[in-house]
Amino acid sequence: MHLAYPAVLSVLLFCTGLYGVLARRNAILVLMSVELMLNAVNLNLVAFDVWLRDALHSGQALTLFTIAIAAAEIGIGLAIVLMVYRNRGTSDIDKLRDTAEGHEPAGGPAPAEKAEATA
Repeated sequence: MHLAYPAVLSVLLFCTGLYGVLARRNAILVLMSVELMLNAVNLNLVAFDVWLRDALHSGQALTLFTIAIAAAEIGIGLAIVLMVYRNRGTSDIDKLRDTAEGHEPAGGPAPAEKAEATA
């Protein structure tokens, strides 16, 4: 098999994942797009490992490490998204500007809050 077939498929998968990361607003869809990009990298690693006929199979070993890291990333990412959804009521990335506590709105505190703060 030629190296071009899996390489082209990998590029298409990576570009689809990149589009999903840049164009989506939902945090879960962004995480899925990141996973798609990682799988494109894994496909490239295995394809080049087979093409180079490496005796150590270093591409396949690195792919296993990448899969383990991706599993941990998706677990932590989903936990964060669920906690943000519970606290804020949305998983829309555009509406989640700042997650720091005590953050004031862009216009500053309301006039009533200013009077209470100075008193």
